[in-house]
Amino acid sequence: MSSYSYTAAETQTFTLTHAKHMASKVAADLMRLQRLYGSPSTQHIGEYEEEVALLLKAGFISSVTYGYKRAGNWIEPTLTYSASELSSTGTDDSPGRIRPGADITGATFYSFLTYSSAWELAQQSERDAIERDRPFSRGTASAPGVSGYLVDDRSYSSGGRSLNRSTVRSY
Repeated sequence: MSSYSYTAAETQTFTLTHAKHMASKVAADLMRLQRLYGSPSTQHIGEYEEEVALLLKAGFISSVTYGYKRAGNWIEPTLTYSASELSSTGTDDSPGRIRPGADITGATFYSFLTYSSAWELAQQSERDAIERDRPFSRGTASAPGVSGYLVDDRSYSSGGRSLNRSTVRSY
């Protein structure tokens, strides 16, 4: 009796096409936020989509949050996307499932981005190129708190990377 062993190795290169695929899902989520709650604008959605694709491709994004902030805290509806490498085939969910009817009285739409460690390790010329190519400038600020709790509810993946989405829920 003979036994056989088979090993397969797969290497994927993460391309701009992969990054745009995942960024388009973020944009679809933001379009749903706009439809349900009035923000962000269509122009800003396009800019956020472009920024996510650019930073994902370069490996410079750790997380990005879009949603409503009141009294310094994220409230429902707010979406947080965390970037990660995949160790196996990831889930590529459909965008959507944003709950309607949240109370956004007195809240403003806001976005907050956290860079990956690769951003800090990058040459200044690489960071300057990203800043030139991104559709808008980001300032510095402290991360808002959360009024409620986060629920992991979606995962968007392509080319060996993923964006895992968490949604703020009210208590």
